[in-house]
Order: sequence, then structure tokens, then C-alpha cells
Amino acid sequence: MRRPSTLRGRIAVVAVVTTAGWLTALTVAFNAALSAQLRQQADTVLRTRAEAVASTVEVFTGGAVSIRDVRDDSAIDTGTWIFAGGRAVEEPPGGATLLGQASALTGMGERTVTTGGASPVRLFALPVTLQGRQAATVVVSLSLAPYRQTEKIAVVGSLLLALLLLVGVYLVIRVSTDRALRPVEEMTEQAGRWSADASDHRFGAAPRPAELARLAATLDSLLDRVSAVLRHEQAFSDHLSHELRTPLAAMVAEISLLQSRPREVAEFDRALPPIADAANRMTVILDTLMAAARTGVGGLPDRCDVGEVVQGLARRWSAPPELVMSVPASTLAGVDAGLLERMLSPVLDNARRYAHTQVHVVARVVAGQLRIDIRDDGPGLGADTAAHLFEPGWRADPHDGHDGAGLGLALVHRLAAAAGGSVRAFDGGPGAAVELSLPGA
Repeated sequence: MRRPSTLRGRIAVVAVVTTAGWLTALTVAFNAALSAQLRQQADTVLRTRAEAVASTVEVFTGGAVSIRDVRDDSAIDTGTWIFAGGRAVEEPPGGATLLGQASALTGMGERTVTTGGASPVRLFALPVTLQGRQAATVVVSLSLAPYRQTEKIAVVGSLLLALLLLVGVYLVIRVSTDRALRPVEEMTEQAGRWSADASDHRFGAAPRPAELARLAATLDSLLDRVSAVLRHEQAFSDHLSHELRTPLAAMVAEISLLQSRPREVAEFDRALPPIADAANRMTVILDTLMAAARTGVGGLPDRCDVGEVVQGLARRWSAPPELVMSVPASTLAGVDAGLLERMLSPVLDNARRYAHTQVHVVARVVAGQLRIDIRDDGPGLGADTAAHLFEPGWRADPHDGHDGAGLGLALVHRLAAAAGGSVRAFDGGPGAAVELSLPGA
């Protein structure tokens, strides 16, 4: 049986199956009780007839059996045998077919048997005694056809009634669940419309049933998160465009200046390095964003040697300050080398900008996680600075002469989270400290 795909369908199926189980149990119990009651009723009729016939039988001392004539005794004589020992003293008209079964009951005390076949008959034997000895036996019979017919009618009627009840239960449950879930559908559709355009509409604390009130609170929370993500992405896009616009503007300005009038070779030589530097900055920014996009979609199954990556960054390091590294051999990270480099470069650039004499890089593996600490001996971080350091566009001192837009560390945070890691900043005492945590290999 195919499982219903909707909640209302599942509720209806569960209700119908549960009701069907109860109705089956009740139907079986009812028909069993009815069958027992009909069987008891038939036995009562047989005993009453047998006792009435036995009252007409006289047994004498010598064992002779006599039957007193009773006026209008055709009702009790129908299907009745009287045996003296094994000899039939009286038998009903047409009783030859059951004579053998009736004769078999003589001399065995009270006994009840039922014949098989399409028309079953129930036989009851009642002994007639003289001085404690069974001298005669009265056997009466009763057709069970009317009782079986009553049982069949009861079974069919109870099944039809159960079927009607199941149909009624299904219809009532479907209508009830439709009405109960309609507000949920309306709230879901509203939440979808509101989230599509970052609307400030919310369900609020309007009077609702307890379940819908919890749902409304949950949807409001989700809408708040969606709005926050949209605002964050919009701010991130704004800062990204600013970050790309800065080197692009420098390139355009240098090229425009070169094109404004004929230039000598020396002027070209002076203009080309700034253009190349601006192009390299744009390349780094775009590569970082592409790495973040790939990380968010498919995971990072690659790995790299942390020491080799740090050594590569050290070769491009310009002192002062001094870069001091403590990376054990064969320390592996569960990310590719290019991505690890893009996460370390902005952190190292920031540390070099504020360090007085040294920047320390320490790598270690703790409980399967790679930890990389970058510390400087600069002025350190305040609590507010550490809390906002990785927010897009946030800068501790906008007038420090640095031409960035505060995007580098925000990209580090995004890349670390996408790789299944984290990054945090705190005051190292003295100086600032950044801890980058990544999956180990």
C-alpha cells in the first residue's frame, strides 16, 4: 500500500486503520456472543421438550415402559424418540435418517451432539431412571438452520455497519483535518510571500490555538533569520563591490593617465606595477569568492600539508616584523592548499600591520581538529573589536590609512564555516590572537 504524501491523508489512514481494528474486534466479539447465546437458547428448547416428554414416560418395576397419552402432544412428539434400553418405543414420522444417531445416545446419560451437513441438527438425550438405574432414554432433536440463518444475517449486518462506520469516520476525519490544517496552509503561504521580498510582516502574538501559536512563533523566528541573512548578503555584496571597485578604479586611473598624452618608457615602467598589483588584488578576491562558493556546494574532500602552505606564505613575507613559525612536520588540514592559503593570508596581513616585532604561527592537532594560532605583539584587541572583527565592512580604525573595505577577514570567517571549521579572535595579552579551527585530515 502506497503511503499517503499529505499529513491529512496520513491522519485519515491512521484513523481508519485504528477504527477498523476496533470494529473488527467488536464484530468478532459480538458474533461470538450471539452464537453462544443462540446455542444456549437451542439447548434450553431441547431440554424443555425432553423434560416434557420424559414426564409422560412411566417405568414399572419389571422394567416395562409405558407412555401416557397426552392430548395435543404433536408439538412435543416432533423429532422425539423414546428408547427402552436400545429399542425404540416411539419415534417421530420421518425420523429414520436420524435413528442411528439417536440410538447411539441411549444408556449414556445426558448428552448433546450436533450432526454435520448443510442442515445441521442438534440432538439431546435425557435419561429416565428407576431406583437410580436408567430404564429409558428420551432423545429430542432440533434443526439449527434458523439459528445459523440468524448468525449469517448478524454477520452480514455487522460487516455492513462496520463498513458504513469506516466510510463515515474517513469522511469526518478528512473534513476535520482539512478545516484544522487550513490555517497552517494559510500561514505557510503568507510566510513564503513575506520571505520572498524580505518583508517586515510577522504573525505576532494574535490569539490562536496553542499549536498554531507555537507554529507562528517558529515561522516568525525563521522569517527573522531569512531577513537577517538577506541583509547580511546585501551588505556583503555592497562591501564586495567596494572592495573590487577600489583596485579597478586604480587600474582605470593609471590607464587613463597613460592614455591622456604620449608617455615615455620610464613612465610606463612606473605605471605598470600599480596596475598589476590592482589586477592581482582583484584576482585574489575573486578566487576567494569562488572557493567559498565551491565549499558551500560540494564540501572539501581534499587535504594539504600545513607546513608547506605556511612556508609558501613566509617566502612572500616582508620583514619587519619577523614571522616565527611552529608547525610540526606532516601536519595535515582537511582542506586544499589554495583554500588554506586564502584563509591565512588576510589574518597574517592583519597581524603584520599591527605587530611591533614578531608574528607567531603555531599549528597543532587537538582531538582530530587542526588548530592554527596567529599571534602578534601589537596593541591587542579590545572586547568590542574582537566581537566585530569578522563582520563584513567593519574596521576598528577607518582612518588608519589602509585602503581595504573590511572584506578580507569576513571572507576568512565564511570560508572557515563552509569548510566545517571556525575562526575567532581574542586579546592575546600582549597583542592580538586569532585561532583558526579546521577539520583534520
